[in-house]
Amino acid sequence: MTTKKNVVTVHKTGSPSNGGTKDVKVSYGPNGLLTNEQLIRAFSIMYLARSIDEKSMILLKQGKILFHISGPGHEACQIATAMAMKPGYDWAYPYYRDLAFALQYGSTAYEIFLESMHRIGGPSSNGRQMPSHYGNTSLRIPAQSSPTGTQFLQAVGTAMGAVKEGKDEVVYVSSGEGATSEGEFSEALNWASREKIPVVFLIQNNKYAISVPVKDQIAGGSIYALASGYPNLQRFCVDGTDFIASYSAAHDAVAYARAGKGPSLIEADVVRLFPHSSSDDPKKYMAPGEMERDRARDPLPKLEKVLLDSGALSKRELEELKAEVKQEVSDAADRAEAQPSPTADTAERNVFSPNVIVPKENFSEQIHDGKNVVIVDAINHALHEEMKRNLKMLVYGEDIAGSKGGVFTATKGLTAAFGEKRAFNSQLAEASIIGTAIGLAIRGFKPVVEIQFGDYIWPAFMQFKDELVHLRYRSDGNFSCPVVVRVAVGGYIRGGLYHSQSIESFFAHMPGLWIAMPSNAADAKGLLKTACREENPVLFCEHKGLYRQGFASSAEPDENFLLPFGLASVKKEGEDITVVAWGMMVQRSLEAAKKLEEQGTRVEVIDLRTICPWDKETVLSSVKKTGKVLIVHEDTRTGGFGAEIGSVIAEECFQWLDAPIVRVAAKDAPIPFAPALENAVLPQESDITSALERLAAF
Repeated sequence: MTTKKNVVTVHKTGSPSNGGTKDVKVSYGPNGLLTNEQLIRAFSIMYLARSIDEKSMILLKQGKILFHISGPGHEACQIATAMAMKPGYDWAYPYYRDLAFALQYGSTAYEIFLESMHRIGGPSSNGRQMPSHYGNTSLRIPAQSSPTGTQFLQAVGTAMGAVKEGKDEVVYVSSGEGATSEGEFSEALNWASREKIPVVFLIQNNKYAISVPVKDQIAGGSIYALASGYPNLQRFCVDGTDFIASYSAAHDAVAYARAGKGPSLIEADVVRLFPHSSSDDPKKYMAPGEMERDRARDPLPKLEKVLLDSGALSKRELEELKAEVKQEVSDAADRAEAQPSPTADTAERNVFSPNVIVPKENFSEQIHDGKNVVIVDAINHALHEEMKRNLKMLVYGEDIAGSKGGVFTATKGLTAAFGEKRAFNSQLAEASIIGTAIGLAIRGFKPVVEIQFGDYIWPAFMQFKDELVHLRYRSDGNFSCPVVVRVAVGGYIRGGLYHSQSIESFFAHMPGLWIAMPSNAADAKGLLKTACREENPVLFCEHKGLYRQGFASSAEPDENFLLPFGLASVKKEGEDITVVAWGMMVQRSLEAAKKLEEQGTRVEVIDLRTICPWDKETVLSSVKKTGKVLIVHEDTRTGGFGAEIGSVIAEECFQWLDAPIVRVAAKDAPIPFAPALENAVLPQESDITSALERLAAF
């Protein structure tokens, strides 16, 4: 930056069409892009952020703060971008170094210290999350998580919602340069650029991802250069320690997004003046003299010089402002420290929504009189009915749109009935599907998305585990994302290793997620309709081997039928042995029970229907009656959900047991393709019959 009176020349880059780098003269002061008041405000927030960081390090040494991640050196570009936006109207997905952004956007020093000292009243988490994680419902900052890169797709989802609602909102998302190595960054750029989604990506490049230098992270060392191929993407490369240059870029980026032209990427060249975190020592990896060179680029004295040279503030006024800020920080820290910490009795609060829309209490099973329907058609009808009922419901995934309606036709006709804005194809990227769905749900949409096969859900695992199921808890109920994820699972279709997997046990280990696996058409329709209305995220497992099976068909329930989660069904009553099963194993168990009946053994078969929550009361009541139990599931034996059920039975029904708890499950092997091999790995009716016979003889 070069300065002459109230004009600066900044080196700025625009969209790919303009040839890249160019010098732009930017005026400031009363008649320029920035007023003196804005410059003073920017310095005030910058000094406030710096003072909070310095105070936090003191509190850390005193044991009053347990961890800290600082932002000195990053403040100018953050404040500039926040100043260009509309807090409370636009949305923001900051990252852990974005203290200055949060303050300019509307957070207060008191709120920051409440979170840092894990006190009640913090707007982000009420002590649930570590310090330096920002969130505020009134400012539209979703409670932040710790993983790097997951926020990019969520920001795209939230911005997609703005477009669908016809609003000119802009969504901010930021990270350091290291997080751009995550695949979600590229997926987010792809989706946002393709559909002109109004996102401003601020990449704060301080040259180190903890200790890994940028040369070991980014090909060519430039995010700006790597992003050159994306259409509709406006790009900027600025000195992120220069507030005026940063504001010029941010101003144009926000205007571009608000006008509906598409996303912008700002690569801000910044410095990290403090260690990565309070547990880091940069002397172990930074070259001698490197930290001194970085300090010479400190944005604080740079902006201070602009204020003094332009006459916006006198030296005395500047010192008075600093003194006021220091006092504000001291007072805020004292006030926050005086507040209580959360108590142990709240530790499990908001894992799930306290509002159960379809309770199982007083529910009675119904006899349906509709036409006979197979599972895949029952699911299709449920989606049609719920989309008609809820105009905020969206259905998307790979191949789901148009006349195809998914590889199994479960979404057939939705695009024709509700239009491409509500039933549409996603890019072939599972993390993108779940990440954008989270962002959409945060702003009030009801995404019901499809993952084509359970075997391919794993690229989205981080979005599930660290984001989808944690948001309600980490925000203590201030935010939620009740996404429904439909996924085809299960074997017996000659699908080989990668089209036959059962996945429920992996996901059952995630507090905050509901899981369904129906065995028949009526249950599938009733549970899916309930999932579309409940406030918890739901993994809806559809056994593809059951989609068109005659034995899984049933009379179709009407559009008012809703089946509660956590309510098992006794498919066959008996007094001698209890069988607990779900999905395909229900029919196999009924066939085996019929054979045992011929031998004089009366077997009770329970269809669990949902894994989380599972109906412990019905299962334990049956075991107390029969004294013997067989648990049957298609997933592998080791780590299968049957082990959880067996453990609960052993703990709570031991005195009623007359035999060991027995399990029938798939062998601990992948599911092979050849029929003889598949049959050897997956549980068969003969395996269940044999296990029942052993129990009967015990």
